[in-house]
Amino acid sequence: MTPNRWTLALESGALALPSEADVLVFRARGDADFSALGQVRAVQGFRPDHDALARRGIEVSAVADGTADAALVQIVKSKPESFGLIAEALTQVAPGGVVMVDGQKEEGIESLLKAVRAVLPVTDVLSKSHGKLFWLTRPEALPEEVEAWRLAPQEIEGGYVTFPGLFSADGPDQGSELLVALLPQLKGRVADLGAGWGYLAGEVLKEQEGITSLDLIEADWAALEAAKENVPDSRAASHWADATAFTPADPYDAIICNPPFHTGRKADPALGRAFIQAAARMLTPSGQFFMVANRHLPYEAALKAAFGTGKMLAELHGYKLYQAAKPKRA
Repeated sequence: MTPNRWTLALESGALALPSEADVLVFRARGDADFSALGQVRAVQGFRPDHDALARRGIEVSAVADGTADAALVQIVKSKPESFGLIAEALTQVAPGGVVMVDGQKEEGIESLLKAVRAVLPVTDVLSKSHGKLFWLTRPEALPEEVEAWRLAPQEIEGGYVTFPGLFSADGPDQGSELLVALLPQLKGRVADLGAGWGYLAGEVLKEQEGITSLDLIEADWAALEAAKENVPDSRAASHWADATAFTPADPYDAIICNPPFHTGRKADPALGRAFIQAAARMLTPSGQFFMVANRHLPYEAALKAAFGTGKMLAELHGYKLYQAAKPKRA
């Protein structure tokens, strides 16, 4: 296994950290090797990675808590979010501390390096395995541009609040709008798997009085924080959890879902199939599942395997809307 770039930089002597340094790792990935960094505190708001880090005995939280001697930022596919992470790292690290930024070319590391170099002196760069690690010393005073990088909530049409980097942060996607428009009247306990910033749940609760409770289940901590603002209905309850592993206190009468289908920058239909299997597990025997998905994604076989009956309610604007019932038990 090829060592991480920060491990190579430290072993070569190009990069040095104080002995027994306290290192914050932003967007720490669950399978990454941080042993070369010493004492690590991970910051990860994506629940599967958060839980994987915790199982390894690494101290982890959804948000940064307290200052540190150094920081490592593992960038993400959203450029505004990556800038926000760099700004947060620079804020949390004490003056004179080292801030490292690591990522692949396909994640945009080169454009981030160029932008940081324009406002701060970069100490060095290590290129390896189709990516780069660069690092710098945190100055006493941060340039004004760094404050502009910080993530801030934004209000979009409809009065909803989102954050840069969230899925469909500029407004609801057409698939979710289609599901809201064609969803029949529901009753009882309902769940929204992969609730995002709350558009589906919020709109459905506005329109349907027969719903007694609606659980928003979302793995992204920042998205769920936005959903709490966007869905003030007293029937709504938020759960920061991996929807594919979540177990409700009681089974649901209906589940609605616009499942994710990307892992990083790569399409991954297995995610949608896992959501389908989870929905079948969480429903009552008479429960119903309503899912919208991009037309090209092959979910029909997974729906047939997980449910006894099902049909396509609509195919519009590049999306398919499915209804399934009679969940099969493993």
